[in-house]
Amino acid sequence: MVFIGSDHGGFELKEKIKEFLEEKGVEFEDMGCFSPDSVDYPDIAKSVALKVASSNAKGILICGTGIGMSIAANKVKGVRCALCHDAYTAEFARRHNDANIIAFGGRTTGLEVAKQMVEIFLNTPFDGGRHERRVKKIMELEEI
Repeated sequence: MVFIGSDHGGFELKEKIKEFLEEKGVEFEDMGCFSPDSVDYPDIAKSVALKVASSNAKGILICGTGIGMSIAANKVKGVRCALCHDAYTAEFARRHNDANIIAFGGRTTGLEVAKQMVEIFLNTPFDGGRHERRVKKIMELEEI
C-alpha cells in the first residue's frame, strides 16, 4: 500500500503519478488534495505521515518543491521522509536510509523523472548492515 498526497503545487503531478501507479498495479490511497485550489501542505503531509508511521506502507508527497512536505512529514514519529531529485537519490534514500516516504516538487520535477524515482523508491530494499545502526541513531533523535 502507498499513501500519496500533494498540495496545490503538486496536484497536477500527483494526478499523473496516480495514473502511473494504476498502470503498475500498485495499490494506493489518495490523501488529498483533490483539486488545484490552495491548501496548507502541512495538513496533507500529516495525513500521509500518520498513515505511513502506523503501518508498513510507503508514502509519496508532492508540493511545489518537496521541501515543505518533507520537513512537515519528518515531524511525525516513525517517518523518514527523503526529498529526492533523481534516480540516485531515490535509490539511496531506500538503500541507506530506509526512507518510508519520498518527497519531490511538482514545480521542479519532470514527469518522467518523477515516475522513475517512484518506481525505484517502491522497489528498492533497505540494505541493512552498517546502515541499520545509522537509521537507529536517526530514530533515537525522536526521543530528544
